[in-house]
Amino acid sequence: MNLLRICLPVSFLLAAAPALAQPLSLDDAQHRAVERSRQVAAQGAAVTASREMAIAAGRLPDPVLKAGIDNLPVTGPDAWNTTADFMTMRRIGVMQEFTRGGKRELRAQRFGQEAEKSAAEKAGVVAAVERNTALAWLERYYAEAMARVIAVQAEQAKAEIVAVEGAYRGGRGTQADVIGTHATLAGLEDRASEYRRRVQTAKTNLARWIGEGADAPLAARPAIDRIRLDHASLDTELRGHPDIAALDKQAEIASTEAKIAEASATPDWSVEVAYQLRGPAFSNMVSIGVAIPLPWDRGNRQDREAAAKLALAEQARAQREETLRAHTAEVRTMLAEWENGRERLARYERDLLPLAGERAKAALAAYQGGKTGIADLLLARRGETDVRLQAVQLEADTARLWAQLNFLVPSDAHEGHAK
Repeated sequence: MNLLRICLPVSFLLAAAPALAQPLSLDDAQHRAVERSRQVAAQGAAVTASREMAIAAGRLPDPVLKAGIDNLPVTGPDAWNTTADFMTMRRIGVMQEFTRGGKRELRAQRFGQEAEKSAAEKAGVVAAVERNTALAWLERYYAEAMARVIAVQAEQAKAEIVAVEGAYRGGRGTQADVIGTHATLAGLEDRASEYRRRVQTAKTNLARWIGEGADAPLAARPAIDRIRLDHASLDTELRGHPDIAALDKQAEIASTEAKIAEASATPDWSVEVAYQLRGPAFSNMVSIGVAIPLPWDRGNRQDREAAAKLALAEQARAQREETLRAHTAEVRTMLAEWENGRERLARYERDLLPLAGERAKAALAAYQGGKTGIADLLLARRGETDVRLQAVQLEADTARLWAQLNFLVPSDAHEGHAK
């Protein structure tokens, strides 16, 4: 359903756009916006960073090189001599912490989940870019449509001025009739000026998303009477919304951090091996040692840390459920408004627009037949203009709802950017 087809003459629509410029479709605009978005690139970098960290987290810590001097005299005849006293040793060694495999796997899993969360957030950014670009594209489309409605009405007003002035010169009209038609034209020209400003503002908003090319003529708008959401399985589909998916991953991350906290209650061992050099008259030595942390206050430290992580996991799950409920209610409200808009658009196309046109034609015939004055004709013309603008405004509002619903998730054409 496209009310603009019945609002404007085809020849006028064809003349309104430059013939040489390549039309800018909504899909083209969205593709440019996604390619141009630095926020999408930033989220892609976050995904890469988490995936790299997942690999690093699964490895053992780096060994620690240790060097020093033990038992160095600082007084007496051997002060500061590293070889005279049999107890003095120059030491070099290596210490390695052996983090348990289960803990390393959990840490790697945690960063893997962080990467999945970043990927879901990236999908949300792509969807937001597509949605905002669609809204900007539609804003310009309907601003231009309204400007064309006003332009057509202004041309009709100019023709009426010629006719009224001719009637006035022939003694069949009054000066008030002439003034009234000129006032009507002035009002239309003022509204035309306002819509030219809206068109320029809309082009600026569109350029914010796609950069160069925002001035290109627009292609035909997409069908706004179909959306990708399935009404019957709305609850299930919304569980895959990027915002909900990101909260799902956040809950998984919190659960994994709780498991890491529980695993940390069992300490990791560290092993140290050192080679110790003594003076020429003494034997060199080797030392081997093991270090084990002692969780002596586990109830107030490790157990409480694990309890805190479990509480954060529960918080993340609760936030996810609350966000899903709010999002579902919001989408259902928009769906109801969109469906109501489609119903009203059908009524405008079926009844209101034809009736307004017929009323204007009848008023013109009555004026030409001398059965009514110019005031009635101008009132009918003004009513027709208002109805046509209301129809375009209603279609614009419905199209905005369509864009918000249709681009809740990235479109099929741009899903690759969300991975």
